[in-house]
Amino acid sequence: MSQPRLFTPIALRSITAKNRIVISPMCQYSADDGLANDWHLVHLGKFAQGGAGIVMTEAAAVTAEGRITHGDLGLWHDGQIGPLKRIAAFLRGNGSVPAIQLAHAGRKASMQRPWYGNAALTAEDHARGDKPWTIVAPSAIPMDDGWLMPHELTEPDMKKLREDWRLATLRAVEADFDVLEIHCAHGYLLHEFLSPLSNHRTDAYGGDRAGRMKHPLEIIETVRAVWPADRPLFVRISSVDGIDGGIDISDSVAFVNEARARGVDVIDCSSGGLMGS
Repeated sequence: MSQPRLFTPIALRSITAKNRIVISPMCQYSADDGLANDWHLVHLGKFAQGGAGIVMTEAAAVTAEGRITHGDLGLWHDGQIGPLKRIAAFLRGNGSVPAIQLAHAGRKASMQRPWYGNAALTAEDHARGDKPWTIVAPSAIPMDDGWLMPHELTEPDMKKLREDWRLATLRAVEADFDVLEIHCAHGYLLHEFLSPLSNHRTDAYGGDRAGRMKHPLEIIETVRAVWPADRPLFVRISSVDGIDGGIDISDSVAFVNEARARGVDVIDCSSGGLMGS
């Protein structure tokens, strides 16, 4: 009997995974100041020990304000490199390709950890030390009633974010990951730009499909420019919003074609997440 394709190697640029089993990012909400710890090492390490070809960290925020919760991983300062490098080394030493996802939560930032409700921070969260911070989005549209109102990003703000993504990517290189994924899904910042339901801008970064794709594509260009040419770049998308007036599959196909032209190797397809938790 021939071996199932799932268990055969796959080469992506210079990186070869021993099989096609990929462990998706799974937020653990267990970091302090964005720092990975023993929890993350054990959580991710067991998948390498179990034989997965590629093991990806949970979303690491490119800025402190880009975290979903106070417990998220991050790569917004150099002190966060070492703990992640330890994990990458363990994954590689146990036969898996170490991968990292970079993200910015946009208007879904400054949330409760799931076991406290997975919604907007309350007075009880503040008493635990989980204080809210200013959040950002393409347009000043909150997630839902009772949620924080985001600051609408200006063009200088977006220029600063491109630099944040660039620096976080360089830190991922220093941490010795072999695959990097840009999070453009699940209602987080780059998805918010792509969807007409959350992007009501009237400048070059809104309006038609090309305008809504502009900032996410600039981020892809920024990351690809400093991510080593011999290492693959993934992008995760919500293929459809599943809501009237939202992204449909034709929008995603157009975005994927533009992403591919900018050096993206793999599209990681999910769906939804724009509205609600």
